[in-house]
Amino acid sequence: MYFRAMIQTFLLFNISGGEFIIIAFIFLLLFGPNQIPTMARSAAKIIKQVRNATNDIKREILDSSEDNGLTEVKKTVQEGRDAFKEVTDTIKRGTKL
Repeated sequence: MYFRAMIQTFLLFNISGGEFIIIAFIFLLLFGPNQIPTMARSAAKIIKQVRNATNDIKREILDSSEDNGLTEVKKTVQEGRDAFKEVTDTIKRGTKL
């Protein structure tokens, strides 16, 4: 699973398979096989924290926009759509196209 995430990350930087193998080998030599899983778990935790933070920010933005009267604007627009649909349906029934 970690390997797949690393590959996707490298693909973002346009790194080919051979380059990835060289980078993985150097990474293995520098940190050793015992530290790599620990580092991968730490990276996964950091990514999870960043995702949670962005989701919290999105949620706060949506909540604040609803508090600022955006829901009333949405409601007014929906009522206008419903009224327009009712008028067009009446016209369609009257002309029987």
